[in-house]
Amino acid sequence: MTEALDGPTAASARVDGWRAEGATIGFVPTMGALHEGHLSLVRAAKRRCDRALVSIFVNPLQFAPGEDLDRYPRDFEGDREKLASAGCDAVFTATPEEMYPDDFSTYVVEDRLSATLEGESRPTHFRGVLTVVCKLFHVARPDVAFFGQKDAQQALLIRRMVRDLGFPLEVSIEPIVRDADGLALSSRNVYLSPDERARALSLSRALAAARAAFDGGERDAAELRAAARRTIEEGGVEPEYLEVRDAGTLAPLERVTERALVLVAARVGKTRLIDNAVLGGDAL
Repeated sequence: MTEALDGPTAASARVDGWRAEGATIGFVPTMGALHEGHLSLVRAAKRRCDRALVSIFVNPLQFAPGEDLDRYPRDFEGDREKLASAGCDAVFTATPEEMYPDDFSTYVVEDRLSATLEGESRPTHFRGVLTVVCKLFHVARPDVAFFGQKDAQQALLIRRMVRDLGFPLEVSIEPIVRDADGLALSSRNVYLSPDERARALSLSRALAAARAAFDGGERDAAELRAAARRTIEEGGVEPEYLEVRDAGTLAPLERVTERALVLVAARVGKTRLIDNAVLGGDAL
């Protein structure tokens, strides 16, 4: 059974014990409501490291007013059972009070990769993400931290933070896990009605259309976007953004000459979904 640790202090003490044994540590930060995508990260941690540690903390800093902080799904006992099935060694939770005292006033801000895409529509989001991940890294002190490619911009930002601030760890970005119908797994998929879920498949189909055009020899970014846009709009979904960007810097591209990302965000009903695909490679 996965050991449940009550709070960051207990987690840090467990890490101290593992370190004293000479164990390597793989860390997976989450907000709970775990699905197979999260569990794939835990399995990757177990393959790469001696111990797999998971955090569950619904981070208020990354939710803007009016977003779904209060109704974000929470099921700690169910999550713990899933983690045990994936071989997780320990999971710790935290409260907002433990993470952010009343006079908390220090934040982590990145000025380049965060200014576009998700950063345009959610301007405070990445400040909240980077701040909490920085704090969690100090608790877990991992050798390798594991993130999913579905949140590609977030994962690239965390990799940049680790580089820029000199964290002594590796960031491993693992492939997107999808349902059999192609929908990228997300804790927010539970919000979708059956009709909305059917329309949500337009996102992955749009990405597949861009990839098919690329595999057929198309390198013009505008044409790749157009192929994706036709497909998503045929499914009755209007994208918030649909972009072809450099896979390392997220800079806009006119032509795809090396690895690129096709990124899409859209609202289906009241649920905001994101997805992406890599062109010219398999992983970030």
